Amino acid sequence: MDAAAYVTEGASDMTSLQEPAEPGTDTGAEGPAASGVLRVFGRQVKRLRERAGLSRAELGERTQYAPSTIASYEQGRRIAPPEFVRKADDVLGAGGVLEAAIEELGRQRYPARFQDFAEMEREAVTIYSYACQLIPGLLQTEGYARALISGHCPPLDDETIDQRVAARLERQELLTMRQTTVFGFVVEEAVLRRPVGGEKVMAAQLRRLLEAGRLRNVSIQVMPMRQWSHMGLLGSMTLLESAERRTMAYTETQGVSTVITDRNEVSIFAQRHSNVRAQALGAEDSASLIEQVAREL
Repeated sequence: MDAAAYVTEGASDMTSLQEPAEPGTDTGAEGPAASGVLRVFGRQVKRLRERAGLSRAELGERTQYAPSTIASYEQGRRIAPPEFVRKADDVLGAGGVLEAAIEELGRQRYPARFQDFAEMEREAVTIYSYACQLIPGLLQTEGYARALISGHCPPLDDETIDQRVAARLERQELLTMRQTTVFGFVVEEAVLRRPVGGEKVMAAQLRRLLEAGRLRNVSIQVMPMRQWSHMGLLGSMTLLESAERRTMAYTETQGVSTVITDRNEVSIFAQRHSNVRAQALGAEDSASLIEQVAREL
């Protein structure tokens, strides 16, 4: 989602992560064809393959990937999965050169505007989120995530949709793998009542919320619709605390993401979120409301 922007400090600590469309991008400004990382990796594979004297068909036989698929990797049109990268590294005698790109290739499955945040998210020791429109990505089921990503405008191709869904689900490993990381989610009641993907998909999504809320490092609260005035009405927000105890804020709307590092600005977001948590239902009452909404579907 590569013209990726990085968080910088200086005159302004509020950094927009929106990027312009690149020429030749056939999946919209956020599609994988926009990534220079993919093109560089593809050229490496092609050069190593030719040095080894192998055709695409021969490399395909040894890695169990179709020649057309390998062509798309070499041309930077598709993101090579870790399995292919490891096999190609071994077959082509790359000595770990290709494998070294696995982590960066994984980043390309995210929209460019989200890549820096995803890295911060992986390293955070506390994550507090308030969602007023959608279930947070860390809590979404596959069906819910697929329904959202499939509705992208302009439309994404099937492969990009699959990559985005897989990347979103992979992020959720943080909830169980980082058991010392504290996760606090506040979700608007209206979000629970919007049947994204249909009633069956939403019923599964509500069950997922209940399951996640039982994890000892996760709390899920619901902001009831009767609470018509609260500090979150200006929009969704996420607060992340790094291992160095530095807090950052993140906001996103209509494809424009902003990471905020200025201490004064972050303090304002922290105050708002603190008020939102205080005004939302407690964890037990929230679980009861989620169960009620699920029964009404």
